[in-house]
Amino acid sequence: MSTYGTTRHHAPSSFATSASVALFRRLAWEGTVPLEIRVDPKELPANSDRGLECYYIQAPRVSYLPLLMPELRRFLMDVVFDDTAARLLKEEDWWFESEEGTLLKWHWPIGLIYDNHTITTSVRAPSTASSSTGTGAAPDLEILPLKLILHLVSPPTEKLLLPHSQEACKQAFMGQLKEADFIRWGNTKRMTGLRKTDQDGIWEGIKEHNFDEYWRVASKIVPTTAPTTRPSSPPPSSSASAHGRPPSNDPQSSPDRDGAYNVRSVPVRLYLPDGPVIQDLVPPMLEDAKVDVTHPFLRQAIPTPLPTIFQHTSLFYSHHTHLA
Repeated sequence: MSTYGTTRHHAPSSFATSASVALFRRLAWEGTVPLEIRVDPKELPANSDRGLECYYIQAPRVSYLPLLMPELRRFLMDVVFDDTAARLLKEEDWWFESEEGTLLKWHWPIGLIYDNHTITTSVRAPSTASSSTGTGAAPDLEILPLKLILHLVSPPTEKLLLPHSQEACKQAFMGQLKEADFIRWGNTKRMTGLRKTDQDGIWEGIKEHNFDEYWRVASKIVPTTAPTTRPSSPPPSSSASAHGRPPSNDPQSSPDRDGAYNVRSVPVRLYLPDGPVIQDLVPPMLEDAKVDVTHPFLRQAIPTPLPTIFQHTSLFYSHHTHLA
């Protein structure tokens, strides 16, 4: 799919991580989704080229809608709008909704917006899906562009949780990193201890889709992935639930205090189609000393049999998957 503008490419990463971890990080980072962005025809300025008001892009899954605005504006100003419209239109008045009229959340990663819309649409139309396969089983989801409507005026500020700007998106992103930092370690010292240049650098990595710049900073705040000896048994839990919060580890007493097995909890959020956002505390180890994975947590958190839900695809989005 063609895009307007120049696609950014960066040199391969040189971070010293295991091959499997490096591959997973790179695959998560390089994932894209197709978007079709069409200007609301009722809001097109006079003398606009109405044959070119549709814009296609393969957008990074880990990016955000506000980060697409400069490239989208450049396309519209160069190709669709005349000089008079270009002077009068204000980018701060632009906002998105889906083709079905759903207001889009600016602070969600684009990949999450795409998955949530695609899965929700599939779940809403089970009869059509079943008849197409003839078996009643959910079919494979087609990879189709997510159709977005770009409005040029009257943003519904009373419904938007945040101002639709890059700076507001950055602040929301940094806030979630601090939240994830606290869930992992019981404090935010790793995030608040970053220099200003590093805090700006991790956002620039997202903004410019620069894997190495992002991980130059992210590697300072996420658990290490080097092979290490697992604890023979998890710390005793104060809760009867297998997913209760383990007590905080003393960083001075642990030989690998930054290791993945020594985090207090794994930051995870579940976004269900037409349902609530579920967030819980998931320890890295279960009470039987087995390494925790998402399946036990999903079985406990989702009030629907897993085989039924997983027919539609993976419905959970780990809190900042690109920080895995």
